[in-house]
Amino acid sequence: MNWITNYVRPTINSLFSRREVPENLWTKCPECGTMLFHRELADNLNVCTNCDHHMAIVARDRLRALFDGGVFVEVAVPEPVADPLHFRDQKKYTDRIKEARKKTGEKDAMLVAEGDMGRTGVVVAVQDFSFMGGSMSMYVGNAIVAAAERAIALKRPLILFSAAGGARMQEGILGLMQMPRTTIAVQMLKEAGLPYIVVLTHPTTGGVTASYAMLGDIQIAEPNALIGFAGARVIEQTIGEKLPEGFQRAEYLLDHGMLDRVTKRTDLKDELVTIVRLLTRQAPAIKGDLPAPDITPTPAMVDADK
Repeated sequence: MNWITNYVRPTINSLFSRREVPENLWTKCPECGTMLFHRELADNLNVCTNCDHHMAIVARDRLRALFDGGVFVEVAVPEPVADPLHFRDQKKYTDRIKEARKKTGEKDAMLVAEGDMGRTGVVVAVQDFSFMGGSMSMYVGNAIVAAAERAIALKRPLILFSAAGGARMQEGILGLMQMPRTTIAVQMLKEAGLPYIVVLTHPTTGGVTASYAMLGDIQIAEPNALIGFAGARVIEQTIGEKLPEGFQRAEYLLDHGMLDRVTKRTDLKDELVTIVRLLTRQAPAIKGDLPAPDITPTPAMVDADK
């Protein structure tokens, strides 16, 4: 009886019992409600395959999708003074930083990298909204300055992906000071004759919009991204009028001349390669892994022209 109870019955139950399915295998699209398999969603860069809704994507995954073969080298960013104001609300600022670093695996809200994109050398800075809302801190200011200096040293274009709710309140005026500081970094790029391209992602608001996020030579946005300085409710209360439908969304800003393009995330790399090579006066990129064709005229080509 013990043999049947202890061995046979558990073996039969294990063969016919329902297997547990991990909860993280499926993601529900917040826009259309479609259940999306996690690998399919990741392969599509966190864009819903049913309705094209653009979900959040972390900075490191964006960089892997952007650089050739997912290979890039991180650019070192100087560490600022930790907690300069000794700020505390419900928690210490230092504790919030530790939690954000543990959650995201990143030092702060911006990641800077260099590498090849479509066989074209670029420097890329990506703001990570999952790190304290992508808030503009002294570290973010240091990252943009480091990105600009590295782009100038390598004579490469700088591409910046913005995503933030504004300046980091725990750093007070020191966070707000990054607005003029990053503006000067952008001016350094322009004086060096290097392209500065901004891709505004959801959301880009506050002091970020009022500084480096709107100073690009080319302004691109992802579909339906929220872009603005103050919130819609604050603006309505200030002007005493109802705002238009879709106000502060990427498509509305494109229609009113604030943006140059609205581009799907899955098409963004090809478009950036085209723009970068155009601005740097390079030949169009060659699709695929084959090297560029040799266009040196041959004797047969010369005879054919005659």
